[in-house]
Amino acid sequence: MAETARRLLRLLGLLQVQRDWTGPELAGRLEVSERTVRRDVDRLRELGYPIDARRGPVGGYRLAAGSAMPPLLLDDDEAVAIAVALSTTTRAAVTGMAESALRALAKLQQVMPPLLRAQVAALAETTVAIPPDFAVAEIDTETLSTLATAARSHQLARFDYTAHGGQATVRRTEPQRLVVWDRRWYLLAWDLDRHDWRRFRVDRIGHIRSPLGPRFTPREVPDDIATAVARDIATAGFGVTARVVVRAPASAVAARVPPAVGPIEALGPSSARLSTGAENVEVLALYLGMLGADFEVTGPPELIAQLRRLSERYARAADAAR
Repeated sequence: MAETARRLLRLLGLLQVQRDWTGPELAGRLEVSERTVRRDVDRLRELGYPIDARRGPVGGYRLAAGSAMPPLLLDDDEAVAIAVALSTTTRAAVTGMAESALRALAKLQQVMPPLLRAQVAALAETTVAIPPDFAVAEIDTETLSTLATAARSHQLARFDYTAHGGQATVRRTEPQRLVVWDRRWYLLAWDLDRHDWRRFRVDRIGHIRSPLGPRFTPREVPDDIATAVARDIATAGFGVTARVVVRAPASAVAARVPPAVGPIEALGPSSARLSTGAENVEVLALYLGMLGADFEVTGPPELIAQLRRLSERYARAADAAR
């Protein structure tokens, strides 16, 4: 009986790591006859694993998706990775997801061997999560799922939306992608009434009309989705914004600029463009001075004037120190 159990576990592991197996391949791996493989497959089916069989002279087997979630076999690295991911998810801003993640994490830790449980505990006890410098509004999992379905199936979505200034509107959109940026969720979509691309904060999306609208033909996004939305987010809500050409490789700029400051685009091997913003030109000019490389700005005029004032001030300070 113990030998049969070990063989079943090994068979299940093989079916999970590869989509299709022939009968002879499984028999060779397990060092048993094809008849034994067929019996073991039947045993796994009785335990709730949906295994499809392909007819033919060779025959084949595949672990399919079923109506219920059967137990999974995980190797040590996979188990630790999932536990860490679940632990991180408990700090997510999605309503209900933290509780589900905690329940799943508790179940996983319960069946972990002591060594793996100790690894996960060490990571949890020594990891410090720095919260964002803004309040993160929780969003509903049903809202996320509905928007994801609309984007994947290319169906129109009509929903209530509260703009940044508090204005309530109804938007008709062609959803394209969901983007996560610094623990906030955004929807990138084509706005049918404004005839342009728009990004919507998901926590400001209210009632989504059901059922979803008719299908649409996806439009070509003019820029990389993540970069376009990140640039928009990084410069939204600031008193002053700028696009700066930095005379340094994009990798060097990224090493000095946190992701939340703004997206970085490589312009060549020795230059990059940074899109960013700040509450005023004084703060933005100081940040630019800490890039550690030469840079160019084309506006706004008040930023250029502030940079000129700073350069004159620094020059006077340096002259006085001689």
